[in-house]
Amino acid sequence: MKNNSSRYKTISTIKVVENNNSLLKWSVVVLIIIGAMAAISFFTYRLGGTISGVAPAKEQLSQLKEKVEQLDSEREKLSSTANSADSELNIERATQKQLVSQVQALTAENNKLKEDLAFFENLIPAASGPEGVRIGAFKADASNHLQVQYRVLVMQGGKNVQDFIGELQFTATVLQGGKTVTLTLPDPKEGNAAKLKLSFKYYQRMEGTLAIPEGAVIKTLQARILDKGQLRTYQSVNF
Repeated sequence: MKNNSSRYKTISTIKVVENNNSLLKWSVVVLIIIGAMAAISFFTYRLGGTISGVAPAKEQLSQLKEKVEQLDSEREKLSSTANSADSELNIERATQKQLVSQVQALTAENNKLKEDLAFFENLIPAASGPEGVRIGAFKADASNHLQVQYRVLVMQGGKNVQDFIGELQFTATVLQGGKTVTLTLPDPKEGNAAKLKLSFKYYQRMEGTLAIPEGAVIKTLQARILDKGQLRTYQSVNF
C-alpha cells in the first residue's frame, strides 16, 4: 500500500508539471500573437498616414512641373525676342556698312571716270598745238610717309609724230634732319633695271610708288621726261 501511494504522488506531480508547462507555452503563444497584432496595428497606422500624404505631394509636384514649364516657355519667348532684336540690329549695321562701302566705291569710280575723261581729253592730238613730248597729267599722293604713289600721262602731238624712247625720272625735295635735301628717284645707283622706261608713239600711262627715306618729309615731287639723258619737259606737285 505504501508503494502504491508513493507512485500515485509521483504521477500526480508529473501531471501538475506538464499542466504548468502547457500553460506557459500557451501564455507565450498568446503574448506573441498580441505582440504581432500590436506591430501590425502600428505599421498599418504608419502606412495609412504615409498613403494619406501621397496625394498632396503628387499635386504639389504637378504644380511645380507646370511652373517650370511656364518659366521655360517665358524664357524661350524672351530669348527669341532678344535674338530677333540682335538680328535686326546686326542687319541694320551690315546694311549701313554695305551702304558706306558702296558710297566709297562709287566715289572712287566717279573720280576714276573723271580722270579717264581728262585723260582722253588730253589725249586728243591738236594739229595746231605744240609738237613734241609733254606731260598731259601728273598726280601724286604722299599720305603714306614712307612712299609716294604717282600717276603720270606722257604724250606727244604734232603732224609728224615719231616713236619716242626715253625715261621717266623724279626729283623729290624733302626735309630731312632739319635740312632741305633733293633726292633723285629711282636712285641712279640702283642701275638700269630700276629706270622707268618710256616707249610710245602717242601716249604712255605710268603709275607706281616711290620709296621715301624714313624720317624724311616730302615737300615737292617733280616728274621729268628724259631723252637720251637730256631733260625734255617736267611738271611738279607740291605737298
